Amino acid sequence: MNVFLVDGTYELFRHFYAVPRATSADGIEIGAVRGVVGSLLGMLEEGVTHIGVATDHVVESFRNELWPGYKTSEGLDPEVLSQFQPLEDALEALGLVVWKTVKYEADDALASAAVRAAACRGVEQVFVCTPDKDLAQVVEGSRIVQFDRRSGSVRDAEGVREKFGVGPVSIPDYLALMGDSADGFPGVKGWGAKSAATVLARYPHLEHIPDDAAAWDVRVRGAERLARALAGAREEAVLFRDLATLRTSLPVFEDLENLRWNGPEPRFFDLCARINAPGYFRRAQAAAPARG
Repeated sequence: MNVFLVDGTYELFRHFYAVPRATSADGIEIGAVRGVVGSLLGMLEEGVTHIGVATDHVVESFRNELWPGYKTSEGLDPEVLSQFQPLEDALEALGLVVWKTVKYEADDALASAAVRAAACRGVEQVFVCTPDKDLAQVVEGSRIVQFDRRSGSVRDAEGVREKFGVGPVSIPDYLALMGDSADGFPGVKGWGAKSAATVLARYPHLEHIPDDAAAWDVRVRGAERLARALAGAREEAVLFRDLATLRTSLPVFEDLENLRWNGPEPRFFDLCARINAPGYFRRAQAAAPARG
């Protein structure tokens, strides 16, 4: 069997900027919610049997305590923030498992679920449904892969290396050196994506990079400059790597069967009526496995 793990936060933002605005029977904005629910219904109609969704129920996490500049909800459109709770309610009514993260981030839940699912007997592949570069670190051979549902592309470990110039295990180090503006940490001054990839391709982790540029691989250009920059920022780089490292021990599920979709809950009918999408209930019923 295959397991599909969906980045609900990414899906909500993607649909918020891609679909028309729409209001519920209660007068609240639910355009993105309808878009995500319809999209995941499409997956179920295509025969997906085991699926889990992770959302950032609260944008802030423990990482804000480690680095004051880490991303927050400040500046985000209130209309997208207001749809997180309705989305979680709708997906649970659809009968899906939803991990609503508070202390951690949705990416941590996805990473934890991917590692746990891959260890389960009978699982052929785990598809982490997001193009987010952070999740590239949990890719494992062709067993745990990233799946960009919008483009239909699948990225395995070799694909990660082709995309970033480093393997999955070096992604946190890569992000630590080059920085991640989306997550709010700057990286090491003087380093960029190309230099980080070049160095980490030879020295996979920060600890492996020699202090003395003379000991570096001769193919690394600007070694002296990069070494000086890193020498004054190693402690900070290690902190940035910690920020970029996804946690994989969250208690996401006890048994793989917890992720099996058995059809919508009875309340999904009323929910579809409230979000003005009655057709979703009929689609969910038609896609649901027979109960014997």
